[in-house]
Amino acid sequence: MSDQKELVIVGAGLAGPLLSIYMAKRGHKVSVYELRADMRKSDIPAGRSINLALAERGINALREAGALSVIEDQLITMRGRMIHEHDGSQHLQPYGQKEGEVIYSVSRGELNKRLMDLAEQEHGVEFHFDHRLCSLSPESCEMEFKRSEDNDIVRITAERVMATDGGGSVVRRTMSDYSGYDSREEILPHAYKELRISADENGKHRIDGNSLHIWPRGGFMLIALPNPGGDFTVTLFLPSEGPISFVELDGPEEVRFFFQSQFPSVIPLLPDLEKDFFANPAGELGTIRSYPYHYKDKILLLGDAAHAVVPFHGQGMNCAFEDCLELDRILDQCGDNWSTAFASFSEQRKPNCDAIADMALENYLEMRDSVTDPIFLLQKKLAFELENKFPELFIPRYSMVMFHHEIPYSKAQERGEIQFEILRALTAGKKSLDEVDFEHAGKLVSEKLEPIE
Repeated sequence: MSDQKELVIVGAGLAGPLLSIYMAKRGHKVSVYELRADMRKSDIPAGRSINLALAERGINALREAGALSVIEDQLITMRGRMIHEHDGSQHLQPYGQKEGEVIYSVSRGELNKRLMDLAEQEHGVEFHFDHRLCSLSPESCEMEFKRSEDNDIVRITAERVMATDGGGSVVRRTMSDYSGYDSREEILPHAYKELRISADENGKHRIDGNSLHIWPRGGFMLIALPNPGGDFTVTLFLPSEGPISFVELDGPEEVRFFFQSQFPSVIPLLPDLEKDFFANPAGELGTIRSYPYHYKDKILLLGDAAHAVVPFHGQGMNCAFEDCLELDRILDQCGDNWSTAFASFSEQRKPNCDAIADMALENYLEMRDSVTDPIFLLQKKLAFELENKFPELFIPRYSMVMFHHEIPYSKAQERGEIQFEILRALTAGKKSLDEVDFEHAGKLVSEKLEPIE
């Protein structure tokens, strides 16, 4: 057993390396222990999705850590949702209306590797791969890891432990044994399966390379995010069971018929559809809600380990990165008083993480159904117009979440509910923006919304 105590981070996924950078910059000796092999040396999956959507909250956290520059060359701008109708027609729904209101597609694996390189090479963080956490004593921070290469047990004692070991967090489950700790896993009755649209013969994207593509079909949908190599990561979201579900797609003929009937425009882009479909497993989707995120001044959960969310708002990674930044700020405020900092982190982050969990679930309904609804489209146009007319009072909820890191998730949710009622009242019985009473709109906005701080 090592006599030297250090800050140990369990989990070297996306949040772990970024957190290690923040903690190393504060002068701590940091070690990161990871169950998997080193993805920089072994060909292993980066996680449940090949690429992710990076938005302002994540960008801000990377920027503050001095880590944004290492990944900027890999970012692909997505300016909006490209909606693919059943008849093959398509139209773009911009995410925002101001310059810079875009999100970025980024390779999960490449981002992970570059953050680990930065942490290791510039901040002295030590990474230990192929180490499975077997036991943890919250009081003493004594841990046992099983090393894959020889099955030896490695015992260490840390000063404190920070867990970024994902939705299946061993650390969170250890904390569940303690009185006063609550943890719930809410499994969505829908699953996902990833496919791939390859680049054309010139290495270019076969469909628009600066959009997030959606084929909305009511109770399910297909999406595609662009990659730097000209290909797309395609994801089918579908009920796990039922008349139209993964359980019914149990053979090549069923898969071919389903895609021909629901996504005919995609068929030419997926020449190996049946082969790829059965080569990739269906993944589970769920939300994790826990509280508190800490145990005394000894253990702290961050990212998916504390509050996993479904991927439909593109905020899982962004929220996890924001966790790292917020902890750093809280430590500044507390003067590195860990007990106070951990308690403050739990108290401040819980309402925000619950809010984005709720909004992510709501966004699934929007993406698979509402994006083709005339009332939704009218309300979206009106929201942009109200933002233009009353910029100090009205910002569309999607914009607050994706482009305004200074507005907490909980505030975006709260204001979003009020704004939805305003939009609904103003569009009742209306078919176009010309029919909206903007004088009445001004009164509603002024009466119901406080200026944005």
